[in-house]
Amino acid sequence: MLVETQDQRPPAIFLLGPTAAGKTDLAIALVEQLNCEIISVDSAQVYRGMDIGSAKPDAATLARAPHRLINVRDPADSYSAGDFRRDALQAMQEITAAGKTPLLVGGTSLYYQSLLAGASNLPSANPVIRQQLETELQQLGCPALHERLATIDPESAAKIAPTDPQRTLRALELFLQTGKTRTQLWQEQKQEPFAWRLLQLGLTPAKRSSLHERIEQRFLLMLEQGLIEEVEALRLRNDLSLNLASMRAVGYRQVWQYLDGDFDLTELKARGVAATRQLAKRQLTWMRSWQNLNWLQSDHPQLLAWVLEAAVAFVADEAVDDRLLALKPSLL
Repeated sequence: MLVETQDQRPPAIFLLGPTAAGKTDLAIALVEQLNCEIISVDSAQVYRGMDIGSAKPDAATLARAPHRLINVRDPADSYSAGDFRRDALQAMQEITAAGKTPLLVGGTSLYYQSLLAGASNLPSANPVIRQQLETELQQLGCPALHERLATIDPESAAKIAPTDPQRTLRALELFLQTGKTRTQLWQEQKQEPFAWRLLQLGLTPAKRSSLHERIEQRFLLMLEQGLIEEVEALRLRNDLSLNLASMRAVGYRQVWQYLDGDFDLTELKARGVAATRQLAKRQLTWMRSWQNLNWLQSDHPQLLAWVLEAAVAFVADEAVDDRLLALKPSLL
């Protein structure tokens, strides 16, 4: 069964999807018609001052549908998957206690994995090992370290982009600290029953070309709205650099490099769109491996009606398996 019934646990809804798939619009509609409250599952929206490039909801949207776990960190500070798990569980408990349904919305796979993984056995960062790896990163570049990871832990390397230094270094650091791969450590996680029963929805346009068009249009709109000026203001702080996770976020990295004079505006547009499309591709690849995910077409005219009917039944703890299978658009 896709969703268990006769379960005494309180309900929660996951709304997953690649960037630019239309998750926010659907989430707001659910909040306005159901008794839900949104928790953001986005690794860029946690940072203050990173509004345009992270597609953070504006003030008017937040007034209609408040989001938890946005603007909870300064860009100079780190925010790990473990931090998210702690904060998200607390937020879910508060929302449930208020008689509402937690609605988790976003596309950061590591956050969802951490939330459901149970008690973590991953050690904290080791400053000595991390500094050694950071030095090698500067000398050799991220692709070379990613190749090293692929020889040690091919499963993790397949899930991490060769241009993602944060996760590449963390996976190597774990191996150097423990002698075990990141994959082994995740498999050894202490599994605990999740405290909520879940309705998990995966949202994306019916055609990949439609998603690509949405991504291009949104990145160009971000530039019109002032993304370059937003990054310029962040650079003026003098405590931020491309070594930080916040500034390596898609869009921010490319604008930073543009401001460094690495390429012109035309190239910035091309690189920003390409990087966002690559992010969406990784998100979709991960989603296809996610168990019990009900796929929905974000551009189907009956989407909201279908989701509302299924969500109402789910919150009421009625059988929704057949309902979803009958109502949802074709699987991708």
